[in-house]
Amino acid sequence: MPTTVKLRPLVRASGGPRYAAALAVDALGTGLLRPFLLLYGVTVLRLSAPATGIAMTVGIIAALACTPFVGRWLDRGARSTVVAASMLVRVLGVVLLLAAPTGNVGMFTAAALFLGIGNQAWPPAHAALVATVAAGRERDAALAAGRALRNAGMGAGALLALAFLTGGTTALQALAAVTGLAYLAAAALTWSVHLRANSVTAAPDRPAGPAPRMRTLLAANVVYTFCLNVPEIALPLILVTHLDASPAWSAVVFVANTVLVVTLQVPVTVVTSRWSRRAVLACGGAVLSASYLGFLAASFLGHGWAAPAIAAVSIACTFGEILYAGSATALVTALAPPHAIGRALARFQFSTGLGLAVSPAIITGLAALGPAALWGTLAAATLASATAVAAEKPQPGTAAERRGHPVPVPSASGS
Repeated sequence: MPTTVKLRPLVRASGGPRYAAALAVDALGTGLLRPFLLLYGVTVLRLSAPATGIAMTVGIIAALACTPFVGRWLDRGARSTVVAASMLVRVLGVVLLLAAPTGNVGMFTAAALFLGIGNQAWPPAHAALVATVAAGRERDAALAAGRALRNAGMGAGALLALAFLTGGTTALQALAAVTGLAYLAAAALTWSVHLRANSVTAAPDRPAGPAPRMRTLLAANVVYTFCLNVPEIALPLILVTHLDASPAWSAVVFVANTVLVVTLQVPVTVVTSRWSRRAVLACGGAVLSASYLGFLAASFLGHGWAAPAIAAVSIACTFGEILYAGSATALVTALAPPHAIGRALARFQFSTGLGLAVSPAIITGLAALGPAALWGTLAAATLASATAVAAEKPQPGTAAERRGHPVPVPSASGS
């Protein structure tokens, strides 16, 4: 595959212009509210911080239970309908937020549940849609483009939200309302695509073949996903509580992470297409492990040097994240037979959601024991996961893992 990126074919492989616009609007709306949901519960609904955090956690974990249903729905041929539904259910979550009276933790929990269902359903539905219109390395690039676009939209939404937060309670309610409208507009755009897989390949009663050979990948993915919370949780915690550094360093790390993912996700995915997806995924784990050790070394420097050193090492961590994100979902779609791609992606999303759900508690618990406990444990666990991924031999029929091998995908239908 050429190492240049052409925009028009990439948009076409990503589902077309209307779907790309829907992704941008949805990501913008998510960026407006998602980082400030905890603040909404505390400031607008006057809930205690622990109660708000527990409600959000319960909502996320309960939402994971919906992923098997999403997988079966996708394997019946649905594509744009499932993506649109993942957006519409978040509209319901926003409506519950706006309707919740002060102090009502039940309605806030319900809102967090519906927002969580939409957030958990969207990734497998989006990946299945892309796999229906693109194959092989073109599909990998399209998945990478979707992630870059989503990060850009969420970053822009978060920046817009920050500009309005000085307005207090009224501003947060307005942000929630705009978020709901954005989800509604994105759902309408997605629905207008009318894309589904032909029923000849949608056989939900056939056994889901990729399950046994994906077990190692799914287990490793739970550990890999910790890297997604490193810029948001681990580094701010270490910088502020252990190094007494200015909170500005946390902002620098977060902004740098977002910019690098947006600008490099597609080019790196295209360049690494000369190697197998499994090799790239294992390499990403090795890079992440090395960066964790780099954070550990930086934390022992003097206070004047530790924060800049951690910010520098975070670039390597982001590069490992890019390698992971560009290969993991692509490997799942390559391993899964067309009739079971929905269930395979749903299992993968379950492992991702599980890792994201447990990582804050584990990261904060390890950080309380000191930088050595945090970074040493993360480095060892991630390296073990990368080794397991690399050591697993491809099963018969999985030649799609090799360089440039086109993967059979369901043919698209406009009905």
